[in-house]
Amino acid sequence: MIYTRERLERSEANTLASYAVRSSQSRGRLYPENPSKYRTAFQKDRDRVIHTSAFRRLEHKTQVFVNTEGDHYRTRLTHTLEVAQVAKSITRALGLNDDLAETVALAHDLGHPPFGHAGERTLDRLARSEGGFDHNKQSLRVVTELERRYPGFPGLNLTWETLEGIMKHETEHDLPGQGHGWEPDKQPSLEAQVVNLADELAYNAHDLEDGLRGGHLNAEQIAEVPLISDLMNRLALDPHRFGSAERYVLIRELLGLTIESAISETDRQLGAHGVETLDDVRSAPTKLVCTEPPLHTQLAELKAFLYKNLYYHYRQIRMTKKADRILEALFCAYVETPKMLPWELQRRAEEKGVVRTVTDYLAGMTDRYAGDEYRRLFDPQALT
Repeated sequence: MIYTRERLERSEANTLASYAVRSSQSRGRLYPENPSKYRTAFQKDRDRVIHTSAFRRLEHKTQVFVNTEGDHYRTRLTHTLEVAQVAKSITRALGLNDDLAETVALAHDLGHPPFGHAGERTLDRLARSEGGFDHNKQSLRVVTELERRYPGFPGLNLTWETLEGIMKHETEHDLPGQGHGWEPDKQPSLEAQVVNLADELAYNAHDLEDGLRGGHLNAEQIAEVPLISDLMNRLALDPHRFGSAERYVLIRELLGLTIESAISETDRQLGAHGVETLDDVRSAPTKLVCTEPPLHTQLAELKAFLYKNLYYHYRQIRMTKKADRILEALFCAYVETPKMLPWELQRRAEEKGVVRTVTDYLAGMTDRYAGDEYRRLFDPQALT
């Protein structure tokens, strides 16, 4: 039996919760296209995201540790895949559209620059004259303008629902494109809200694991965090005898605990707010996807611990300064002498402006390419 798009859409209608987004009821695409024979609209979006150059480049962009520091640390790509996995676990349990959630998760970091959040802060400062830089807005630019894979339109021509999920990812103020029907005063779909939370749950657990693996953190330190202390006691993990096996157990159980909490608390919130339809979701006074209040507090404590002891570890600060120097030097060189840009970018700079074009170019670079370009421009011994 062949499962056509129509059959898949009927399956969604019969199996998804009443407040889920159905692909057959999508608000459509900016540029009209014929639907696929065997894929729903959101499955088509997902496939387009996966095949972009921006998605492939995530493999060599920093999550916490720069790609050259080792093969076993998360990259922006592996983080993206983990967010998609967490999001699908939550959406399936709640009867939501996991194709839409997966697509938003896979696209949510396409606009991230090299060197992680350090690179984002640098580009935001350098591009202040053009409104600064935000990786959520940049992700939207990637899929609506910068990826050029189709002759009939710029970008990927994704559905309205996917674009909304990307645009509203962790962005509560100054939403981009407010004049294009994005309804900034309304809540995003539950699928998009799930991705927002899945992103946080994934990086809390996996940044903690990478910090332990890299030696920036140790078991005695993390045992001082209430949530981790509770888990270690429950799992009978001794911080003084804590190897890789214990680390795997701890991170697995931490992620499982937070996912289960998100499922149960979101279900409770849906009932408390009387949510029965997608319109109810969008008109809700607050976001409905969340963890239970006590766990939410504990996760905030864990995040504060990670900021103090991992993200602002002296080795990370050194990398931050290095990243800032590399990106600022490249930015200034290109802006001062646009003729150093590739031909295609020189033409784009004439249309879009030099600062925006250079910012887009730098944001698309991988850590490795940015470092290589720095050497090509400023090392007298390097070939240009």
